[in-house]
Amino acid sequence: MLEAKVPLSELVFTLPALRAAYESGVRPVEVVEEVFRRIEAADDPGIFISLADLDALRGEASALGAFDPARPLFGVPVAVKDNIDVAGLPTTAACPDFAYRPAADAEVVRRLRAAGALIVGKTNLDQFATGLVGVRTPYPVPRNPIDPSLVPGGSSSGSAVAVARGIVPLALGTDTAGSGRVPAALNNIVGLKPSLGAISSRGVFPACRTLDCVSIFALTTQDAWTAFEAVAGYDAEDPFSRRRGARAEALPPAFMVGVPRAEDRKFFGDADAARAFDDALAALERLGGTVVPLPFGLFHEVAELLYEGPWVAERYAVLRGLLERKPASILPVTRGIVERARDFSAADAFDGAYRLMELRRAVESIVGRVDFIAVPSIPRPVTLAEIAAEPVAANRRLGTYTDFVNLLDLCGVAVPAGIRADGRPASVTLLAPGGSDGRVAALAARLHEATTERLGATAWPLPPVAAAPPTLAADRIPVVVVGAHLSGMPLNGELRALGATFLRAGETAPDYRLFALPGTTPPKPGLLRVRDGAGHAIAIEVWALDATAFGKFVAAIPAPLGIGTIRLDDGSTAKGFLVEAAAVEGAREVSAFGGWRRFVEESEAEAATAS
Repeated sequence: MLEAKVPLSELVFTLPALRAAYESGVRPVEVVEEVFRRIEAADDPGIFISLADLDALRGEASALGAFDPARPLFGVPVAVKDNIDVAGLPTTAACPDFAYRPAADAEVVRRLRAAGALIVGKTNLDQFATGLVGVRTPYPVPRNPIDPSLVPGGSSSGSAVAVARGIVPLALGTDTAGSGRVPAALNNIVGLKPSLGAISSRGVFPACRTLDCVSIFALTTQDAWTAFEAVAGYDAEDPFSRRRGARAEALPPAFMVGVPRAEDRKFFGDADAARAFDDALAALERLGGTVVPLPFGLFHEVAELLYEGPWVAERYAVLRGLLERKPASILPVTRGIVERARDFSAADAFDGAYRLMELRRAVESIVGRVDFIAVPSIPRPVTLAEIAAEPVAANRRLGTYTDFVNLLDLCGVAVPAGIRADGRPASVTLLAPGGSDGRVAALAARLHEATTERLGATAWPLPPVAAAPPTLAADRIPVVVVGAHLSGMPLNGELRALGATFLRAGETAPDYRLFALPGTTPPKPGLLRVRDGAGHAIAIEVWALDATAFGKFVAAIPAPLGIGTIRLDDGSTAKGFLVEAAAVEGAREVSAFGGWRRFVEESEAEAATAS
């Protein structure tokens, strides 16, 4: 059992803490009972719509047996948004007249259970996942645990509050227009919004089937990522599932972060929100990021398509039967939004699709300039009073930086970025093209550690981010880069385009000399192996490519460079760039700088001083 000085009632509900508890002898049934004690102590009837039968859940917990480290979510209590099917519990989508009792789990829930998770209940939401506020429900509204005057955020309100209060370490939400990110921002927690199709949506009642994805709420990015790895993967029975992978990545030492340029930022008069975003950008720079202002008008235009364009017809398509049979069972604000679809024709739908394709192509050139995009998760917090006064307009403001994301097939993580001077949470969402989930999570974890000390609405401290590099998959080939392909350098995009993942930074063994090759564009160095004792340790990065991409990469290498075997500082070897000895005759040696990046930076500084 845990030592008496750390009773179960004070256990920090993060996955490493739970794992340590189980390793020390705590039983899953004890954790289940603690969860139900915390639900009662919260005294908030708005969090859950239904709970698992406690005796039945005790039986499931006991059936897990002894701690099994091979099950990544062993004994982890999880809450599930009530538009995701859980066998034995009703699915209501926050509409009692719609409720049904599924015979089987949604695929994502099945995978949670296979990983050892215990489902404790179904959480409240904006009805039919239509809203970003968390108050569009016929049930009691969940209370924002940070500031009760604020909305809890939606549509995944109950899931976010359950995590923020420390009731469960993980909860599932969904995300179409921001429902996996806005509640995270308002509750000081992490919201992982995966690439479209990365997690099966089979067994999830849809809002917009072409844009929906299952999201994950957690107190830390590491916990959210562990859950993502457990449930992500192709589902042949889900027509919207895609083979996107779930590879972990390490954070490169240098990277480019695109942000809305000053004139495109919208905070709606909240100076604290503007300052919090600036502070987060400064933290990103300290982590190795170069902030690049981007024009954001096209992103905002994409966002307008979601509710002002024909995509609202997708919501109408799934609710048409209920609207015709029992329109009064749908909340007036929800019904008003969905019924607007009757104003659009099939031709309008095609026009909207064509316009989206045009905007996607235009945005590609903007996104391609950077490794990440950072935006405020919300422009500013919204109060219950504001929503009561203007239920649609205030809701729309919350989606300023979220509505465009799924339309553009971006993945992202909403991550806490400190507590503002007024006590309200700040949050930043990090985005990248679909399939980049591991890269975004790596940066989110570091940013969270750099800006936040408190987890959710608890007094629990943020544990340090694990610095271990990701495991290299069997089908991936490590590649050492030393010059223009380093992160943040001109040719790094070639690696990214081939699906490369960053493994680590390091140095070569002290057996090499580095030369600045004349006449190369962009400037490139040449790494030359020399006799033992006559060389230097040179800074490098190790990336990984699959076999097909590796072949394409090697085929594109121009003379006098080539691929050879490079010895690294830890005694390992990997394929990487080497140069022909004849090519460095008369070239400037830059070995004393310790690496190409340092040489370039000092050369640029000298040029700036001279001018």
